[in-house]
Amino acid sequence: MLKEHKIIRIQPGSIAEELGVEPEDILLSVNGHQIEDVFDYHYFVNEEYLTVLIRKPNGEEWELEIEKEYEDDLGIEFANALMDDYRLCHNKCMFCFIDQMPKGMRDTLYFKDDDSRLSFLQGNYVTLTNMKEHDLERIIAYRMGPINISVQATNPALRCRMLNNRFAGEALQKIDRLFRAGIPMNGQIVLCKGVNDGAELDRSIRDLMAYLPVMESVSVVPVGLTRYREGLYPLEPFGREDARKVLAQIHGYQEECMERCGLHFVHASDEWYLLAGQELPQEEAYDGYPQLENGVGMLRLLREEFAEALAGAEGEAAGRAKPPRKLSIATGTLAAPTLRELAEGFMEAFPQVEVQVIPVINRFFGEMITVSGLLTGQDIISQLKGRDLGDRLLLPCNLLRSGEKVFLDDITLEEVENTLQIKINIVESSGQDLLSCLLQ
Repeated sequence: MLKEHKIIRIQPGSIAEELGVEPEDILLSVNGHQIEDVFDYHYFVNEEYLTVLIRKPNGEEWELEIEKEYEDDLGIEFANALMDDYRLCHNKCMFCFIDQMPKGMRDTLYFKDDDSRLSFLQGNYVTLTNMKEHDLERIIAYRMGPINISVQATNPALRCRMLNNRFAGEALQKIDRLFRAGIPMNGQIVLCKGVNDGAELDRSIRDLMAYLPVMESVSVVPVGLTRYREGLYPLEPFGREDARKVLAQIHGYQEECMERCGLHFVHASDEWYLLAGQELPQEEAYDGYPQLENGVGMLRLLREEFAEALAGAEGEAAGRAKPPRKLSIATGTLAAPTLRELAEGFMEAFPQVEVQVIPVINRFFGEMITVSGLLTGQDIISQLKGRDLGDRLLLPCNLLRSGEKVFLDDITLEEVENTLQIKINIVESSGQDLLSCLLQ
């Protein structure tokens, strides 16, 4: 059956607009190829000579012959950005965060995806258990990369147990195929105390080092545990001494990898350093920050960017900047110490401004959840209400639903502003963004 893709928007001045393609038209094929999803589409439209089959709303079919520069886009946007259905995860991982969420939240928060295509589009990590042979062949044929893989353990039996999927061990063989094809990869290990740590972590890192340099990096992150774990596998949180042992393991492998190929390769997320009470590594230890989305080096990068921006602002903007008298920054308990250091440096440069950093405890999910991205509007309101917040409140952008002014618990930014009676500025992710908000 021919797959059809509804067009919703045409970019002004594009090739498609010149040829009379319009919203509500249906794309049927490119160069005679049925388009399965967005990857097929971009692969086939990269060619210089195209025959594109379009069906108009009245049923008339147009066959458009196109000559263009290689990789020029046609300027077509589709109703479904993936051009296909999203693939649901079939694992029952013992550490799955979605299984640890309370009932009654919006439906989209309970959707578990394990779609390799989202690894390329959005940087998602996938287990490979949902990847068919056809998917693997397309990745290799289209030379797509990097693909981000949730490894967890290279011991096949242990991986089956952790993912609660009898095929999870076999799925590791797909890493071999990707390696032999030279497809760039990044790996992730969610570390669970007493499960895949210790000797099993040694084995996993050692096995993954065999894929260097095609596998470009591996992150080790501690499992996130909420207070909603009734009936789930009895996982325990890591303590300070646990974190120090994990870091000692990782640092040992980093030294070996540096000697072998000039990369640190395996990285600990920022949480390990804060939990262990150890200073974050210097910038060069992060190999260009390939795993920022996993919280690896985010705080170091923020420090470096902020210091650079502040150095420029002291000479360039100090004379004309008229910042408010007092500002407040609310964030998760994980990032609060770093932001407090940055605020102190800022106040030295701009002593007329008082900046207070308020760590917000995650009472919604539980105090063991320390990242700012999982804070809710209700926790922010309950812990900031009645406090002297000054002229403005700064909040990190990852608190809000992507593209919207809504918190995880569906409380809106406007509701928080009205309740706290303060103007809120949303800070984007960079140190320059933070400084701009402080100087606004």
